[in-house]
Amino acid sequence: MKDARILIVDDEEVVCRSCALLLSEEGSQVDTFHDARQGLAAAEQTSYDVILLDLKMPVLNGMELLRRIKGVRPDVEVILMTGYAEISTAVEAIKLGAFDYVPKPFDPNQLTVCVRKAVETHRIRAENRYLRSELQSRYKFENIVGNSREMQSVYEMVTQVCGTNVTVLIRGESGTGKELVARAIHFNSPRKNMRFIGIDCGALHENLLESELFGHVKGAFTGAVTAKKGLFEVADGGTLFLDEIGHTSFALQAKLLRVLQERVFTPVGDTRERRADVRLIAATNKDLDAMVKEGSFREELFYRLNIVPVVLPPLRNRREDIAALASHFIRKFCDENNRTAVPTLSTEALQLMMDYSWPGNVRELENAIQRAVVLTSGETITADRLPAAVRTASVVSNVSVPRSSKELKAVKKQLREQAVEEVERRFVIEALRRSGGNVSRAAADVGMLRPNFQALMRQYHLSTPTDISDESATQ
Repeated sequence: MKDARILIVDDEEVVCRSCALLLSEEGSQVDTFHDARQGLAAAEQTSYDVILLDLKMPVLNGMELLRRIKGVRPDVEVILMTGYAEISTAVEAIKLGAFDYVPKPFDPNQLTVCVRKAVETHRIRAENRYLRSELQSRYKFENIVGNSREMQSVYEMVTQVCGTNVTVLIRGESGTGKELVARAIHFNSPRKNMRFIGIDCGALHENLLESELFGHVKGAFTGAVTAKKGLFEVADGGTLFLDEIGHTSFALQAKLLRVLQERVFTPVGDTRERRADVRLIAATNKDLDAMVKEGSFREELFYRLNIVPVVLPPLRNRREDIAALASHFIRKFCDENNRTAVPTLSTEALQLMMDYSWPGNVRELENAIQRAVVLTSGETITADRLPAAVRTASVVSNVSVPRSSKELKAVKKQLREQAVEEVERRFVIEALRRSGGNVSRAAADVGMLRPNFQALMRQYHLSTPTDISDESATQ
């Protein structure tokens, strides 16, 4: 209750004084008013955690005051104090939004406990509102980065389905951001204040997945020592995201189809049906059309899921978004690590990223940027901070595919030489950087004779300390 803001409105001065003294000793900041109108004005102007109201006051009684305060401050917790301890009054007060009510004369302990619970409830609800606000902010459409034509089509489709309850099927390769889109749909829908629950259907065995989705009763199977609610029941009123739905068994697909058609399900081991008001969003990286043709995915379920298909393009098909995504992730990881100075990508690093095929899509790019941010202490993320796969991809992509074993040997030799040259060049640059451009000190530091070190400098056109600083600035 420390630092809680509390307002007491009671026409009896002795009650105000005694309550204020009691709650102040708990570390609370307490304001008191004997006039109900002044108390209402204070409640309108100041953000309180808890307000204590006397039920019987002239001009404005406690019930009317409760109505008006809740009209302008719906988040505040209100406790009614009354000498008329009637159950009907308590019930009406709770219906109007009161947290609790305390009969007069009350025990100091009783009042303290009641106020303490009200303060704790207020703070938990405030924290929940903040976290939900953060979630909604995190999953705004603006956070799905991309200005390419392909992504604009995705935005248009997602915007149209948000305000509906229609089932959505998100298709795309691994790492394209299917769950991010699913969350964006939920947090921009009328269900945004209810739960979003996701499950990877490919990560669980068929029997365990059925129990997770539909729940089970006690004794339904070995190990079911207690009853358990399924995700369809837990997500009631909200959204259930079934990732990698292509991994579900034919039998489980039939049960999912029943939920979509009838909005009912049966827990494992039970005989009673339960209703489910859940919006379903599914995702897959599999070719469900082909699976339907080969008989491994139910055609009826596919059509039920595929009412609104959202297809996420692989990153290699929207390369114009790479720079924007990289900048977004750089800012994200700087914020997470409390770094005020946000580094930028060097021209060479960005070009390497543009040339890379990104088989792991946006997730791989995000991981690469996280690594680069962690390893970079200066103002520029240089090429050497990128993963080896990104750095070497451009070299390999520029090599023609050999047509004979002789050509293959030549290509392998060329690639080895290029790799060695790149390592040697950076070896010289780093040695000179550590020595502040002093050639003799750099040679001694790496254990080479000065003439041999200078030969490497000439080989890579690094003849002066100025060249070194220019080279490092562009990496």
